[in-house]
Amino acid sequence: MGADICWLISQIVNLIQLVVLVWVILSWLVMFNVINAHNQFVATVLRVTDGLVRPMLAPIQRVIPPLGGLDLSPIILLIGLEFLRRILCRVLISTMGF
Repeated sequence: MGADICWLISQIVNLIQLVVLVWVILSWLVMFNVINAHNQFVATVLRVTDGLVRPMLAPIQRVIPPLGGLDLSPIILLIGLEFLRRILCRVLISTMGF
């Protein structure tokens, strides 16, 4: 049971990490004019990923603002998600007796 819950947590964290990475890469591509943000598909993907990622980044950005134009909050979010996954899995597995 604990291993199944740990697997589910891992899959959810993987999905969140993927969305964050897609958001970061798309924002870079738009910033460097590699893709056109006025394209309907690109604009939709940007809007959806931004709506999912911004609420997770906001608390981090309140504590650590961008440094010289470099926003470290996505990196901190990815590290925090990995840390959360490992802690939750260890707690679940240890409490379930595995």
